Amino acid sequence: MEFPVKPKLVHLAGLGLFIANSPAIAQASPGSWEGPRYGPPPYGYPEPPGMRDPREGKLEVQTFVANSSQVAALGHGPIGISAGAGDSSAASGDDLFEAAIAEQLTHAGYQPNAPGSGQTISYVVSHQVIQPPEPPHSPVSGGVGVGVGNRGSGMGLGIFIDLSKPLGALIATRIEARISDAATHELLWQGRAAVMTRENDKHWRQEAIASHLTAALFRDFPRPTAR
Repeated sequence: MEFPVKPKLVHLAGLGLFIANSPAIAQASPGSWEGPRYGPPPYGYPEPPGMRDPREGKLEVQTFVANSSQVAALGHGPIGISAGAGDSSAASGDDLFEAAIAEQLTHAGYQPNAPGSGQTISYVVSHQVIQPPEPPHSPVSGGVGVGVGNRGSGMGLGIFIDLSKPLGALIATRIEARISDAATHELLWQGRAAVMTRENDKHWRQEAIASHLTAALFRDFPRPTAR
């Protein structure tokens, strides 16, 4: 860019401000626990610092109902709850899921862990680190450009101010549950739900993750869904 100034006279061409403070689950693969596992989805694509994954905070749910006359018993009577071994690689608080599941089962019409359970529900909770925490950002950066023309010279100054805080680790939390007949072990219902959240996000503490995932898992129970 040329500037109409006298030779050897330097002017400040401009000051550009850029404030970076903008917001970067997984597609479920059908199949029971004996078949293909749920995931892993194509996680891990790079994002610029401070950019949030657009899938963050979005719940994905799939539930399935068996083609059996025994499904008429779903939502009735005592039911036992048991936890399976998950493949957790981050975060804790899986005990919160059992309490959340028991609450949802009560809403569905069951008596969780009551004597004489005619059905059982087993569940697995897993956590996977999708992206590590971001390193500290440089708050100010920029550059200087100098132009010379037949009418003189000029200088342009660009400053970029990043006011965003480094994002915490991005973690995918997944719960898989299945309900079976206690006597015959026939599988009657199964479902899975997942969400991606940031570590230390005050809106997504472990209690909130457990509550949201289990509520989504048992919404419209026992009707099959795919959301």
